[in-house]
Amino acid sequence: MRSSLAYILAAVTLTIARPGETSARAPKTNPWAQITPADTAAVWDLLHSPAAGLNLTDPPFTASQTDNYVAFIDTLHTNKSAVLPYIDGNGLQPAKFARAVIFEGGRTVPISQEYMIGPLPVSNRTRIQKLDYIFNGGKGGTVPFNARFFDLQRDAASEPLLASVMTEVADITTELFGGVYYGADDDRTDLIYTFDTPVSTDGSSAVRIVMFRYPTEVEFLQPLDFYVILDIPGTDPSKYTLRGIVTNEKFFSTVDKFRQAYDAGEITNPYPQPRDYEWAQLTRKEEMGTRPLENKLAPQSIELGGKRYKIDTQQNYVEYLGWSFYMSWTRQLGLMFFDVKFKGERIIYELSMQEATAQYAGNTPKAASTVYHDTHYGFGAQSAVLVEGFDCPFGATLLNASYPDGRHTTIKPQAICIFEADYGFPLARHRTSSFGPFQGYGFSDLGVVKASALHVRHIATVGNYDYLFDFAFNVDGSLEVGVRASGYLQASPYYKTQGRFGPRVHNSTQGSYHDHVVTFKADFDVLGTKNSFQVTELKTVKQSQPWFPELGEFDQMELQASNLKREKQLNFAENGQAMYTVISERTNAWGEKRGYRITPGHSNIHLTSPNSPFSRKQSEFSKSHLAVTRVHDTEPYANSWQNINLPEAPQHDFAKFFNDESVEDEDITVWFNLGMHHFTRSEDIPVTLFTEASSSILFAPQNFFDRAQEGDLQNRRWIETGEDQDELNFEAYGVPLANCAINLREPVTNILPWEDLIV
Repeated sequence: MRSSLAYILAAVTLTIARPGETSARAPKTNPWAQITPADTAAVWDLLHSPAAGLNLTDPPFTASQTDNYVAFIDTLHTNKSAVLPYIDGNGLQPAKFARAVIFEGGRTVPISQEYMIGPLPVSNRTRIQKLDYIFNGGKGGTVPFNARFFDLQRDAASEPLLASVMTEVADITTELFGGVYYGADDDRTDLIYTFDTPVSTDGSSAVRIVMFRYPTEVEFLQPLDFYVILDIPGTDPSKYTLRGIVTNEKFFSTVDKFRQAYDAGEITNPYPQPRDYEWAQLTRKEEMGTRPLENKLAPQSIELGGKRYKIDTQQNYVEYLGWSFYMSWTRQLGLMFFDVKFKGERIIYELSMQEATAQYAGNTPKAASTVYHDTHYGFGAQSAVLVEGFDCPFGATLLNASYPDGRHTTIKPQAICIFEADYGFPLARHRTSSFGPFQGYGFSDLGVVKASALHVRHIATVGNYDYLFDFAFNVDGSLEVGVRASGYLQASPYYKTQGRFGPRVHNSTQGSYHDHVVTFKADFDVLGTKNSFQVTELKTVKQSQPWFPELGEFDQMELQASNLKREKQLNFAENGQAMYTVISERTNAWGEKRGYRITPGHSNIHLTSPNSPFSRKQSEFSKSHLAVTRVHDTEPYANSWQNINLPEAPQHDFAKFFNDESVEDEDITVWFNLGMHHFTRSEDIPVTLFTEASSSILFAPQNFFDRAQEGDLQNRRWIETGEDQDELNFEAYGVPLANCAINLREPVTNILPWEDLIV
């Protein structure tokens, strides 16, 4: 039964996990669809064929860092210039391509190299070519060995040196922490370790900063005050050396110097880390007591009237109350949206998450130097199973996602949910003023309109954090993008002297302050590809008016609108005194240029430290609220997934997008950042809460229509007072209140296994 189920799931990439949803029919075959499982297997076989000449080790897990092997295969999205003639006209459907990352450790000068393989499906027309055109760092898809992803093979190469150092000090670590590390495969080992990124600055060398922890479910909250720093350049482990040991806020360049300090009584452990970890688990804590009535099921959002959206599951296409869009999925970026339209008119060509940057602060080796780019680990590959009724409402449409995994395809069950939800407030409401005989008695007419939105949501668990991505398509034509973070802090050992980097959150644990900056791409096509970026500023000016001669000149507000002339990174105005709008030259009935404005929501931030040596050039996209660039097929992504280890010599340099090109009446992309400055606190234990760690932005019509998009909604009420003062007349517009019996059920776990499926 499981194999037949896997075969069914392999037929499409996003599949509804529950029956009963209404089907739609996409107007065109999805040109952004990810490659199929059959294509993945065929690409894998082609790369490993003798004719390819790549000399690959298969399977990769048997390889060493001096071998050539495939790191992963993913979808290479079709260029916009090839898609538009097809999606908007009668052009041919563009060919599909895969991308493959190959770690070529067997070269004289070892590298990582990206390739493009296509057209697909594999035939005698299919070619393997270097994927260089989407990278602007000067070396195309090539990454130096020292800067490449630190995988199991590189880990194994540096393991002997780390084990040797830790074995030499095993008696000291036993006394300090009650633990030892003799190597990952040694049964006596009862400590684990983590290390930071970046491990290199420009690819010429590599440094590994190792921090030790207890091997528990909550290791991120149990850091030990012990760091080993290794220099590990190149592929020859005989050249790897110890740079030093750090503990007690002191650096020791050799094991002997460290031991001398310990023997002299200079090394202590004043705040021992407890090995128990129940305090840090996300479980109910009996010692906290019980809240009255909390044994009852919490309120739920239910689609009482049935589903008001339609899905074409073969094409991953959705329709909802005027909205339509296609979806896609990649290993590195996760969920992406294309051809987003409202009432048949395109607003956005592409909306996608591009990167999630996290930068830490501290006076310990790991905290001080850590910068993460989480696409480095893969948002699509790290997606999480959604729990019905908790991650998403009961009755939500649950979708599976898939990504290439070696020669096979891994299915992520219930990775995406779609649901319509009440917004908790009316879309519009007004009670008209009373006139005539009832003036002053409160009798009047009242109109109120229901607010709801279609949500598309997924969660990715990358290391210690769960990122919740929520895209809300509102009935008024606005679109809200939100991101929330929950999970374990990457904590540091507690020091009395380091409160400026974060508070003490447990006996020997300090919450390390850090930034989360999540970068998105919005390729706006407001009524076509010719758009401008208008900035409307609210200015205070001196004015005089002849009907107020006694005032002379006085302060007055006025709007000053101008279009951005050239590509630029910019920040939101202080006090919110500016409006940012992507406009078309086409006008509405009143002669106003039609557009969509970009409204900051909660916690729109950028990186605090723009000149850190660990994020100097490879994180430029995270250093402003907004950026506006001209669209080019050569600039599809803000970042390269391997960029994190190249802060001084990025493979892909976002700063080079800004080459003084015009963005007036051009095809433009707006890159925007959401996130939070994470001022850590005791309430981050056991995990950070979604309520506070949140950020959002809203795209809303700005003269796009001739009037508000509420007049055609039937979910509303009009209430009039009758001739009798006590009489009220209701107009329901054909939408009565629902009478229903609700049977909430537990998730049906025998339909889909909760672990990943591989087909």
